[in-house]
Amino acid sequence: MNALGLVVEYNPFHNGHLYHLTESKKETKADVVIAVMSGYFLQRGEPALISKWTRAKMALRNGVDIVVELPYAYSTQSAELFAKGAVSILDSLYCQSLCFGSELGKIEPFLKTRSLLKEKQPQYETILKKVLQQGYSYPKAKSIAFAQVMDGEKELVDLSQPNNILGYQYINAIETLQSEIEPRTIKRIGGGYNDEALHETTISSATSIRKALFETKDLSSLRAYVPSPTYEHLYEYEQSYHLFHRWENYFPYLKYAILTKSTDELANIYEMEEGLEYRMKAKIKEADSFYPFIEAVKTKRYTWTRLQRVCVHILTNTKKDWMKEAGLLLRAPYIRLLGMNKKGQKYLKHMKKKIEVPVIAKLSAYDLPLLHLDIKAANVYALAIHKHNQTDFLNKEYSTPPLRYDEEQNVFLT
Repeated sequence: MNALGLVVEYNPFHNGHLYHLTESKKETKADVVIAVMSGYFLQRGEPALISKWTRAKMALRNGVDIVVELPYAYSTQSAELFAKGAVSILDSLYCQSLCFGSELGKIEPFLKTRSLLKEKQPQYETILKKVLQQGYSYPKAKSIAFAQVMDGEKELVDLSQPNNILGYQYINAIETLQSEIEPRTIKRIGGGYNDEALHETTISSATSIRKALFETKDLSSLRAYVPSPTYEHLYEYEQSYHLFHRWENYFPYLKYAILTKSTDELANIYEMEEGLEYRMKAKIKEADSFYPFIEAVKTKRYTWTRLQRVCVHILTNTKKDWMKEAGLLLRAPYIRLLGMNKKGQKYLKHMKKKIEVPVIAKLSAYDLPLLHLDIKAANVYALAIHKHNQTDFLNKEYSTPPLRYDEEQNVFLT
C-alpha cells in the first residue's frame, strides 16, 4: 500500500488542512494517509486548543487513516528537531512520501537549497556565528547568514517563511535519516500562517481562527472556516470542559513555578540560556497575565516562540539533561497510536512485523523515559480543566485505547 505521511498539529483542523489533505492524496496517489500529530503542547510553545484525542477525531473524520502522536520531546522543539522526530516516525511506519504545505508550492527549490547549503556549510556556520555575536535571535541570525551565503543564487526557497522553514527541515531530516521517503509540497492558499485576521475566503490560518474564537467567544462565527466534523467536536469539547485551552489558563502555575524555583533551578530548564532566568525572575513579579509577561521578557535575542517554549518547559519541569538525550536520539524510540479507521487498521496489521519500534496502544504497558515527558505534559495540560473533570480527563489519557473510526457508519467504535 502506498502510504502518505503528513506532519500536523490540527489546532484545530480547518478548511486549509482539508485542502492540503485532499491535494496531497491526489499528488501522491496514496492508498493510506498517516498523520503524525503534536500532543498537548505545540512547536510554537503553546497549549493545544483542545485535547489530542479530540483533534485525532477531527483528523479521522476528515479523511486521515492513521493518527500517531509526536512525542513532547520533539513537538516542543526548534524546527530542526521537530522535523527529525516527525520524519523518523513516518519513516518507521514505511511512508513512501511526505507532503507538506509551503508558501512556495514547488519541491525543486527546496532540494536545490538543501544541496547548496550543504555544500556551503562551513561558510554558513562562520557567518552564523558572527551574526549571533551581534545579539540577534537564532532564527533571525540563520536568515541573515543564509541570505549572505546564498547571495547571487537563483531559484531558492525563501527560508524566512514559516512553512518553507519546516519544509526545508523535513527534507533535511529525510537526508539525515537516510530515509527513502519522497518529499512533496502543496502550495498554501488563503490566509498566511501567522495571519491574525480571518481571511475573506473560507480558508484562514489556525492562528486567526483561535484569535477570533477567544475574542468573540462565539463558536458559531467560525462555521464557515472549518469542516462540519471540526465544528461538532469543538462544540462537544466546550460543552464537556467549558473552555478552550490557552496560555492564560496556565499563567498562575507558571508564575508560581518561576517564583518558587531558585535561579539555579531555572537555569537547568531546557532552552533557558544566557541568564534568561534572572530576567524572568524580575519580570514575573509585576506581571498579572501571560502575554504582558512575555512582552516584558522579550528582547532582540529571544523570539516570542522561543520564550513560549521555555515557559512550557518550566511548567513541565523539563531539564536540559533530559532533553539533551531526546535531541541526540536519531529516531523517535516509540510510536503512540491515537486512532485509525478500517483502512488504517488494515495497513498496520499488514506492516506489523516490519515496524521495528514499539507501537504503543496501551500506555500502562510501557515504561520509556521519553514517554514520561508525554505523561507529564498531559498532567500539566489538565490543570486548566475544572477539578470535577480533571480526574476523568486524565483517566482517559491513561486508559483510552486507540480510537477506531468506522467511516461508513460515521461512528467511533472506542
